[in-house]
Amino acid sequence: MERPRDCNHLREIIHNSLESNKANDLVTINLEGKTSLADYMIIASGTSSRHISAMTEHLRRDLRGVGLKRIRVEGDQHCDWVLVDAGDIIVHLFRPEVRDFYRLERLWDHTFDDPSACSKNTSISLDSSQTH
Repeated sequence: MERPRDCNHLREIIHNSLESNKANDLVTINLEGKTSLADYMIIASGTSSRHISAMTEHLRRDLRGVGLKRIRVEGDQHCDWVLVDAGDIIVHLFRPEVRDFYRLERLWDHTFDDPSACSKNTSISLDSSQTH
């Protein structure tokens, strides 16, 4: 694989990795200009801790394969909620019940009443009135 050209290309690489590893309820939140944390946040669910662990390892391998050197991973010991920091994009991988409990989507968009209602590949774009 070639090194990511830009943030959109990196986002595509992450989406492809997660989709090929059967991630559920994939949601992308556009954070550009809203926070200095990242340009995008990607949230997905796995069916079990083992599934999340496998998705994490494949994502880490795919990101290293395109030349990303500084990939921080947190929570991979228990795999209930794993955070993968790929620089401009932060990825959260959850077991469904943990995702439902924390409801990260609601922190960034008040229009989401139920994260499980998000369809695969949902994107959220924030305006400045929605930032916290």
